Amino acid sequence: MAEQILIDGLCFGEGPRWHEGALWLSDMHDQKVLRVQLDGSATTVVTLSDDEPSGLGWLPNGELLIVSMRKRHLLRFDGEQLHLHADLSQLASWYCNDMVVDGEGRAYVGNFGFDLHQGAAPKPAELIRVDVDGSATVEDNDVMFPNGTVITPDGNTLIVGESFGGRLTAYDVAPDGSLSNKRTWAELPQGAVPDGICLDSDGGIWSASPTSNECLRQVEGGEITHRINLDRGAFACMIGGDQLYVLTSSSSDPKQCRTNRDARVEVHPAPYPAAGWP
Repeated sequence: MAEQILIDGLCFGEGPRWHEGALWLSDMHDQKVLRVQLDGSATTVVTLSDDEPSGLGWLPNGELLIVSMRKRHLLRFDGEQLHLHADLSQLASWYCNDMVVDGEGRAYVGNFGFDLHQGAAPKPAELIRVDVDGSATVEDNDVMFPNGTVITPDGNTLIVGESFGGRLTAYDVAPDGSLSNKRTWAELPQGAVPDGICLDSDGGIWSASPTSNECLRQVEGGEITHRINLDRGAFACMIGGDQLYVLTSSSSDPKQCRTNRDARVEVHPAPYPAAGWP
């Protein structure tokens, strides 16, 4: 069966979220947040004129939170203007990337930890909690490139993809949002890494793996139940309805992405609907 493509011609898609019947994403290297309808038509929600957007989420009042990568800021968009929600530049050791926002409006933000695109040696990074009032706390400073993150429907477990650790790592979430009881939820198979991830109603986590050109579903403990093979890197994924939206690109290098503009959103059947957050 021929692959289905929702939208193409993107620079580099990241942070997909299903919200109000549409797919939202950051076209990171084009500096835009997009809302994509099921017919593939896209609307630019907001443009970051001096930075690149990554993770997305919503506060309980409906305002959109956006990770501003290089500045290491968390921005709040009220529908008309951008506001600084939290300055993480003194807490995050390198560019911020993906995040998850829970039902209370708390955001958990990851970062690279090192200068990835200049070939620096990998080192641990921080997973940062940002409360609704914008106050920020480092929850863990020993995470190997914390990336895609999910929270279970009961709100009690947070799971983050450690891209340079090749694993999904879980924590217990306390009522105040603090994290404890760090443990490995699943190891990815050799050659695969978790970039963006999403959680389904049967307890499975889909990981987009750019190194192995696939999107794979695992249950706790690591068993692989589904695998989608692709002809290019998979960098993020999100379930909407009965579909799995996979964000793919031939490269993640900013210069190449802006030249190629071949990033796209591919559509595949999802065995279970989305659950929890995002």
